[in-house]
Amino acid sequence: MKISEKQLELVDRQIKRILASGNYYSEVYKKAGISGVSSPEEFEKIPFTDKADLRNAYPLGIQAVPDEEVVRIHSSSGTTGKPVIIPYTAKDVEDWATMFARCYEIAGITAKDRIQITPGYGLWTAGIGFQAGCEKLGAMAIPMGPGNTDKQIQMMIDLESTVICATSSYALLLAEEINKRGLRDKIRLKKGVIGSERWSDAKRNYIARELGIELYDIYGLTEIYGPGIGINCADQTGMHIFDDYLYIEIIDPKTGEVLPDGEPGEIVITTLVKEGAPLIRFRTHDLSKILPGECTCGRHYPRLDTIVGRSDDMFKVHGVNMFPSQIEEILGMVDGVSSEYKIDIAHDDLKNRDIIMITAEAEGRVDFIQTAENIKRLVKSRLNVTPRVSIVSVDTLPRSEKKTQRVFDHRGD
Repeated sequence: MKISEKQLELVDRQIKRILASGNYYSEVYKKAGISGVSSPEEFEKIPFTDKADLRNAYPLGIQAVPDEEVVRIHSSSGTTGKPVIIPYTAKDVEDWATMFARCYEIAGITAKDRIQITPGYGLWTAGIGFQAGCEKLGAMAIPMGPGNTDKQIQMMIDLESTVICATSSYALLLAEEINKRGLRDKIRLKKGVIGSERWSDAKRNYIARELGIELYDIYGLTEIYGPGIGINCADQTGMHIFDDYLYIEIIDPKTGEVLPDGEPGEIVITTLVKEGAPLIRFRTHDLSKILPGECTCGRHYPRLDTIVGRSDDMFKVHGVNMFPSQIEEILGMVDGVSSEYKIDIAHDDLKNRDIIMITAEAEGRVDFIQTAENIKRLVKSRLNVTPRVSIVSVDTLPRSEKKTQRVFDHRGD
């Protein structure tokens, strides 16, 4: 998918705005001799940027407008190193709400719906984005935020919520609690808008079945507005990305080469009209592919396939590169195994070798010893690594109201 003439004009305008602002990227572009862009070839010569640059510019070095035009800031979760701070103008906030409302509409959500919002509020972009889109659409927002599951379920029943917005981890927790308490007949949910983390088919199927809802993947990241820059439609043929606000590329994570539609790689995003903190060719580290052709739903937005993981989620054991998604896929092949698991990696000093331990949940009806052997055999045959496998009962592993950490690497301890 080549960049269009209209998109090139918008990128050229963004570069000139950045240069005039004197911000962090103005110096980068001046040193690189970049003063504008007029062709796809010139565009592909613009250097990539990533989160490390944003941390180098902390706190507001990427701001491209005067302070009086900034109406809000948001920040990434900042689990490692400095957080990333993104300033927003009034137009940025409005544009984000417009895209989010589109997401709801594509999911078949209307002003008649009652939308229960469980993602967090505050510096994080989640809750407030879901709410702004809801209000733009004209639907009823129920701004619960995360946690307090008893209250969540009470409000869901009493207010007859029809849409739940959540991370997949918290949607799973709610589904399990509603199932345990025998409340399925008392809820009125029809749809779920799920974001923030990649999730397995096993988890998706469980949530959809136990809550009796249609599920929609919403996409976004703090650096690029937040959640709400794309969503899949009812035809479930990939996530529509709003190309009047963003341009997407897929690159080889190692070489930076731009890949053709249909080939998997790392998502790179350019903001076409963002004012407060415009980003050009931002490396998301999310792994997916652009789906060729147009969707059967008739919408013309380009589509991204399901996010399969992150290039920086990769871990190496015995010289083999692995991703959590590969373990998830294998677990999904084994009868009775739930969607929840964790991976521990350690180093055996006596034998001078790495150890990988997979802990997975399974239903009581299956033989735990045989299930562990099945998982071990599949991992060995597919990844050429022999893990230690521990099977525990369903509900043993911790549930999260936010994102669930899957990989624990103890080799640096």
